Amino acid sequence: MALFNSSNPTLSEKSFNKSMAIPGVNTMTVTGTLNRFGFLFLMVMASAFYVWNEASVGNSIGGYVMGGAIGGLILALIIVFKQNWAQYLAPAYALLEGLVIGGISAMYNDAFAKVAPGIVMQAVALTFGTAIAMFVLYRGGFIRATDRFKSIMMAAMGGIMIFYLITWILSMFNVNMPMLHQGSTMSIVISIAITAIAALSLILDFDMIETGAKMGAPKYMEWYGAFGLMVTMIWLYINILKLLGNIYGRRD
Repeated sequence: MALFNSSNPTLSEKSFNKSMAIPGVNTMTVTGTLNRFGFLFLMVMASAFYVWNEASVGNSIGGYVMGGAIGGLILALIIVFKQNWAQYLAPAYALLEGLVIGGISAMYNDAFAKVAPGIVMQAVALTFGTAIAMFVLYRGGFIRATDRFKSIMMAAMGGIMIFYLITWILSMFNVNMPMLHQGSTMSIVISIAITAIAALSLILDFDMIETGAKMGAPKYMEWYGAFGLMVTMIWLYINILKLLGNIYGRRD
């Protein structure tokens, strides 16, 4: 049913339907999911700080970023198809993604050291500020995950995926699009649009987690819901960092 149309592929009707709890077994709760999200966040921060420190002393971090990205993608795909493994693999996924986050943050911090020395902290603050704002809007009923809203988000997500795919394919042939880089107006507009979609995806994530709890999904789905929420938060942070980079890039 349309109730579960989510822009986040990790949180969908199929995921919750095929994991319905057996009577008598502990079930998923919103509080439990948020607690597990907090734990995953600590895992991300731990490995991110490690890579950040490695970069600060001049050590190469390219391997950490590449390894984290590949390993994180593999684990994410496994978790999507094996939701009951989330309780074991989600922490590992968080550690791997922390390597990516720490590496990218260190790169931006170094690149904008003169123009915007606080760019990383600004991105962190904006990410959590945006997440809190989305949660307040969701809980207050100002933004509802209606069928129309979900359909619009699905279309937007599809467009972004196609955009990413085209950009990736062109990069393989060394084809660059200057208008999308170096702080151009177009790059800023695109960054704002993608960041807005990432932020609104949190509304759907909140709705999916709440609905899963109401449906009585099994306890391990708390880990799966926390994993899905973490995926969106990481996506949001990276796009906010890119947006700030594009904005400050105009001043460089």
